[in-house]
Amino acid sequence: MLFAPVRSQDRKSQGTGPEQEAFSYLMPGLYYISDAVFMGRRDSVAAPYLMPSLGYYHKSGLHAEASASYLVAPGEGRMDLFMLGGGYQFQKGDFSGSLSATAYFFNDASYNVKSETAGDLTAELAYDWDWVETSLRLSSYLNQEGGPDYFLGIGMRRSWSALDNHLYLQPGVTLFAGTQRFYEAYYNSSRLGNRKGSGAGSGAGASGSGDLRLEEVASFKVLNLELEFQAHYFYRHFIFSFYPSLAFPQSPATILTEEGNLKETLDPTFYFVVGVGFWIGGS
Repeated sequence: MLFAPVRSQDRKSQGTGPEQEAFSYLMPGLYYISDAVFMGRRDSVAAPYLMPSLGYYHKSGLHAEASASYLVAPGEGRMDLFMLGGGYQFQKGDFSGSLSATAYFFNDASYNVKSETAGDLTAELAYDWDWVETSLRLSSYLNQEGGPDYFLGIGMRRSWSALDNHLYLQPGVTLFAGTQRFYEAYYNSSRLGNRKGSGAGSGAGASGSGDLRLEEVASFKVLNLELEFQAHYFYRHFIFSFYPSLAFPQSPATILTEEGNLKETLDPTFYFVVGVGFWIGGS
């Protein structure tokens, strides 16, 4: 999935971070994303982004975020995506959760696998068992055409701190299931030679004449098993972050074309995010 900058809900008490006591703060940041991966799916050509972001987090739990994604792939060099979002996050005892909404504004030439989505509404609930934290995430994604997609994520993660609470480590694993209307729209616009602009990517080998259909896009299927690792280093008001992820996509699509049916090949995908944020506010 596309990375979102580190937020207050993602940090435990470190002694140096703004989550020590409840207060409001502003966080600008700059991040590099090696590829756009969503539900284990990606384009045949990598979509690396340089992403400046800005978030405001109120002590009540309300927050608002904005980011711009500049595509740095060879021969591209354009603003490919703007995101605007907001929501609410809370923690009560061992329970924590969030509710958020995000709008996506893609460049017409984007070959990002999510480029036919317009926005999402996501709710997450987590419980800390001391030795492990479990989470349940429910999402609905609105597409430019066709009906919405629905996703379920079930995750486990464990947190550690080191270096006098300046270093925060959190490995985890998440299993995702859902529908694939977004993927059918993506195939029609990008994957099989139907590039929406002068994008560099080439497709999976079909001519792309006429509309393509994917088999059972409305069926709820296991889509991705993702191994994740978060590493944050807190230095004064700076937060240096590194997020490597390894996605194991499941349920390969069957593409129905006029020439015949194609079964896609899904391979594990490694991608990462690296960047820095600066929190302003508090003590």
